[in-house]
Amino acid sequence: MANRLREAREKLSSAGAGNVNFDIELLRLYAEGRMAAILPQIMLCQAIAAMTTLWLPTLVVLIWLSFTLSALALACLLARRFLKLNRADLDARSWYARFTFAEAVNGVAWASFAILMAGVNDHWATTYVMVVFMLAAAIHTVVAAFVPGAVYAVLTPLAAGVVFYMSPTSLQGPVAPLTLLACSTLLYFVILARRIYASHVDSLAFQSEKDMLIAELEQAKANSDEARRRAEEASLAKSRFLATMSHELRTPLNAILGFSEVMKSELFGAHAVAAYRDYSNDIHSSGEHLLRLINEILDLSRVEAGRYELKEESVSLPGVIDDCLRLLTLRARKREVTMTDVVEPNMPRIWADERAVRQIVLNLLTNAIKFTPPGGQVIVKVGWTKVGGQYFSVRDNGPGIPEDEIPIIMSSFGRGSMAQKNADEGTGLGLPIVKGLVELHGGTFTLRSKLREGTEVLVILPPERVMNSLPQMEAPVNAERRQGLRGAA
Repeated sequence: MANRLREAREKLSSAGAGNVNFDIELLRLYAEGRMAAILPQIMLCQAIAAMTTLWLPTLVVLIWLSFTLSALALACLLARRFLKLNRADLDARSWYARFTFAEAVNGVAWASFAILMAGVNDHWATTYVMVVFMLAAAIHTVVAAFVPGAVYAVLTPLAAGVVFYMSPTSLQGPVAPLTLLACSTLLYFVILARRIYASHVDSLAFQSEKDMLIAELEQAKANSDEARRRAEEASLAKSRFLATMSHELRTPLNAILGFSEVMKSELFGAHAVAAYRDYSNDIHSSGEHLLRLINEILDLSRVEAGRYELKEESVSLPGVIDDCLRLLTLRARKREVTMTDVVEPNMPRIWADERAVRQIVLNLLTNAIKFTPPGGQVIVKVGWTKVGGQYFSVRDNGPGIPEDEIPIIMSSFGRGSMAQKNADEGTGLGLPIVKGLVELHGGTFTLRSKLREGTEVLVILPPERVMNSLPQMEAPVNAERRQGLRGAA
C-alpha cells in the first residue's frame, strides 16, 4: 500500500511518466544521447538526400534536407543548453515540453519526405521510402526513449506519413502487406521505447537505493563513532569518579572501623551501658560491609574497563585452595557445613595472578557455604582437563538455582530469589567479578544448577597457564677438561 501511494503521488507531481525523482536524470540522458547522435544523423540525412536525387529534383531534395537539418539543430541546441544549466535551475516540466516539441518537429520533417515521394510511381521507390522511414523511426526511438512524450511526438508524424504515402494503393497489390508491416514496426518501436525507459528507470532506482544505503551506512558509522566516543568518555568519567569516591569514602571509613573496633573491644574501659557495645559491633560490621562493597565495585569496574592488571607469577592451585579452605573452616563450622577437597596428585604450578585466583576461590567457597543448609556438604575438586589444562570445581547440595535466574545472578548487582528469601548480605557482584577474572586468565567459567539438587561452579584454566617441569640442564664442560678426561681414559 505504501508503494502504491508513493507511485500515485509521483504520477501527480511528475513532469512526464510518473517518476518525479528521476525526471531530471532522464532528461539529462536524453540530452546526452541527442548530442552523441548528431553526427550520425547528419551523415544519414546527407546520404538519404543523395539517394533521393535519383527520383526528385536536386532543389527539392535540398529544401527537404535543410528543413530536416534545422529540426535536428533545434533539438541539439535545446539539449546543449539543458546540459549547461545547473540542476537547481532546471524545471523538469518546462524542459519536458521543449524536448517533446523538438522531437515533434523532427517527426514532421521526416514525414514530409513521404509528401515529396508521393508522386513517384516506382516499386523500388516504395521500398526505399519504407526503409528511410524505418531508419528514422529506429534512430529517434533510441534517442527519445528517455522522454516518453517525445517518442509519441516523433513517431505519430512518421506513422501519418506512411499512411499518406500508401493510401492511394493500400487496398490492392503487394503494397497492403508492406503498409501493415510498416505500421507494425512503428508499434514495435513504441514498445521498445517503453522497455528502454522502464529499464533505465529501474537502473536509476537501484542507483538511488544504493546511494541511500551508502548514506545510511555512513550516517550509522558516524552515529556509532559518536556513541563510542561518548561511551569512552562516560567510562573515563566513571573511572575517575570511582577513583575519587573510593579515596573519599575509605578515609572516613577507616576512622569509623578503627574507633568502632576500640569501642567494641572496650580498650579504654567498660561501657556504662551494655547496649553501647552492641551498637559498636553493629557499626563495625556495617563499616566492614561498606568497605567490602567499595572494593568489589572497584574490582568490577577495573575488570569491565580492561584495566585490571594481572601480576602473574608461579602459583600452586591446590595450595591456594587449601589456604582458602582453612580460612573458611570456622565459618563452615558455624553453619554446620562439611567441606571436602579432592585433589589429583602431582599437579604442577600455573602462571597466574595469585591474588586474583585467591579471590576467585574465596568468592565461590563463600557463596557455597552461604547457600548450603545446615548439615550440607561442599566438595572442591582440582584436576586436569582433557587438553592439558587445570580445573577446579565447587559443588554444594543446597537448594539450587532456577534456570531462568542464572542470567540474573551472573549480571552486576543481580540476586536470585533464594538470596532474597534468606536475606543474606551480598551485593550481587561476586560472580561477575569471578567470571571477569577467569576470562582475564584466558579461562572459562561455567555454572550449572538444579533445583533441590545443588549448584556446581566450574573454572577451567587453559594449558598455556600450566608450567610443566623441564629436565635439568647439564653443567657445561670446557674443552680442556673434556680432552683431559679423554686422555685419562
